[in-house]
Amino acid sequence: MSMSSAQTALPDAEASDSQKMGWMQGFPPTPDKLIKFANGSNYQFPRTRWSFSHGRELGPTSNVWHGAGPVSTLPVALRDLDKLRFADEKGSDISWTDMQARTYTDSILVLHKGKIVYERYLGITKTYLPHIAMSVTKSFVGTLAATLAAEGKLDPSAPVTQYIPEVKDTAYGDATVRQVMDMTIGVQYSENYADPKAEVWDYARAGGLLPTAPTYDGPKTFYDFLVKLKKEGKHDEAFAYKTVNAEVLAWIVKRATGQNLSDLLSERIWQRLGTENDAYFAVDSVGTEQGGGGLNLTLRDMARFGEMMRLNGKFNGQQIIPAAAVEDIRKGADPAKFAKAGYATLPGYSYRNMWWVGHNSHQTFEARGIHGQRIYIDPVAEMVIVKFSSHPIAANGTTDPVTYRAFQALANHLMK
Repeated sequence: MSMSSAQTALPDAEASDSQKMGWMQGFPPTPDKLIKFANGSNYQFPRTRWSFSHGRELGPTSNVWHGAGPVSTLPVALRDLDKLRFADEKGSDISWTDMQARTYTDSILVLHKGKIVYERYLGITKTYLPHIAMSVTKSFVGTLAATLAAEGKLDPSAPVTQYIPEVKDTAYGDATVRQVMDMTIGVQYSENYADPKAEVWDYARAGGLLPTAPTYDGPKTFYDFLVKLKKEGKHDEAFAYKTVNAEVLAWIVKRATGQNLSDLLSERIWQRLGTENDAYFAVDSVGTEQGGGGLNLTLRDMARFGEMMRLNGKFNGQQIIPAAAVEDIRKGADPAKFAKAGYATLPGYSYRNMWWVGHNSHQTFEARGIHGQRIYIDPVAEMVIVKFSSHPIAANGTTDPVTYRAFQALANHLMK
């Protein structure tokens, strides 16, 4: 989420570079260069170009241990891709690096056939510095849920109340786990970041993601917020992207396993991937991980996860998650239900297990997060692209037209 406004004049990617702007530099930084959670400046562009990579200095977190085992190898076979050219949405001829500047890319890495063919870090980003993944987090939670379902430890057809009886009087009181996993829930909740009165901001305040006034008397935890959600419309009629569904799914996963998200992700995926670095979740006032958008991780480790998904759950010499779980994700859901949500930049898509599925000739599927976070998997091109960004506008519909054209051009180039 971001409190930045699209209405004001914004510096371009080069001008908003954190190092050039001097954010948090000096001992101590001068007052005009300070970024704080207490005044909300950490969610204001262009300060987000620093804060998206420094979440641990700004709020409480829960660690995802990478383990004591050896780091898995990511072979490197770099290729000169910066001059790759393609036509943007307006028909103008632009380059691969132009796309990065236009989307305020912080770092980007491309795997082809399991090898790093491109890797770039801009501004203050570093190989070892975790960056917030925003709603890419949802796909990690969805992958854990799909894994548990494939193992028979979670029943997608069961009512949500089988795992969380506390929500019996909420929108989820008559919903199934599958409806939560695929976001076909009828719940009164707006994800419109441009609307200051949207419920997404109430959710953020409840989870401690935004500062609150001394007089604030609303929900003070994610759980407190979730048990107050009311039904709106019917379940299973249409896809409706709402972050609260991911928080409910995270709650279900924790109830089904008896573990918190941090330990579960560490044990089931992170350690087995052979990751280089710990990841971490933003947490609320009682230590509950933000399952809808609070995961912070490094670019290379996100690439390892993406490559595992491309290889149907296998990586680092082992089957990390069941192939059946990845197959269930990749098959997608009903595009007709998805179409009702009106995503103009995602024609023919569906949403399954908190993943976005393309149903196109390249069989692409992806994890998406606001401000430009992405895991893009193209099985036909044997390509995985992972990308961290800090675009001033939250909704990815702003950058999708140029991003997808760049990704498709790169896939075609690598397949030659």
